[in-house]
Amino acid sequence: MSKKTTVATIVSLILLWGLSWPAIKVGLAYSPPLLYAGMRTLGGGLLLLLFALPTWRRLQFRSQWRVYLISSLLNVVLFFGLQTVGLYFLPAGLLAVLVYLQPILVGFLAWLWLGESLSVAKIIGLLLGFLGVATVSFESISGKTSLTGILIAISAAVAWAIGTVYVKRVQGQVDLLWLVGMQFSLGGLVLLGTGLTFESWQQIHWTWTLLASQLYAIVFGVSVSWMMWIRLVHAGEVSRTSSYIFVVPLLSVFLGSLFLHESLSVFLLAGLSLIVAGIYLANRPAKLTPAVSPANPTDSSTQTDSSATM
Repeated sequence: MSKKTTVATIVSLILLWGLSWPAIKVGLAYSPPLLYAGMRTLGGGLLLLLFALPTWRRLQFRSQWRVYLISSLLNVVLFFGLQTVGLYFLPAGLLAVLVYLQPILVGFLAWLWLGESLSVAKIIGLLLGFLGVATVSFESISGKTSLTGILIAISAAVAWAIGTVYVKRVQGQVDLLWLVGMQFSLGGLVLLGTGLTFESWQQIHWTWTLLASQLYAIVFGVSVSWMMWIRLVHAGEVSRTSSYIFVVPLLSVFLGSLFLHESLSVFLLAGLSLIVAGIYLANRPAKLTPAVSPANPTDSSTQTDSSATM
């Protein structure tokens, strides 16, 4: 992949992720959250499986079904389910800010479970991230921000972080395209089934706005963005992408304010600044500096980070 193609892919990917939050927020005005999330993830997963079909021998479902199942539960059922429910309680921009604690949490969990090095910059990034959450959450004391929504958003970030570390651990066992396609398809079925149990099709108002929201979420929010991510993984450009991931919550806050008229409070902007700084420190390219590692550490520079975001 040429340098120009890489830059164009990264910029396009960040734009797609940033636009996803307000697009989904708009669609949730016409659909209950679990059914919306189920349709979105199942539709996106099936499209990804169509791309994977020519390499069907790499599926290895009989031997790898546990990997597909666990990944779908963490990265789709919990992460996508919780983030969609969270949009009922919080503005799209604020939810994106809280959910993007994930890149910071991944560094800590990878150190704890995978033995990857934990640099001073990552530790500072982790502290800044939690300080940012505390700042954003301060408004919940006065009732201006939903504490329930904040807890849901943080839970989504934790589920996503655990799911990402799990994928890092098993990525050598399965084909990445099949893993992504299967996790969205299986997770989508679970979300859809859960939605049919606790929600109703009659609650959905089939409008052109909802259809446009779902179309964007399925095609661009899942299929196209994840195909771009997989392409970057194979090109060895994941580290560069991760170093710019802090732009996503910034973009989501800006778009939410511009198109959805979401308020920009002092606490939100202060918390956003701290979290963005934390994400940058946690994901900037590693330098030859002292690092904190658990017993028997492995060199994290030899591991390919195939984690993905929105």
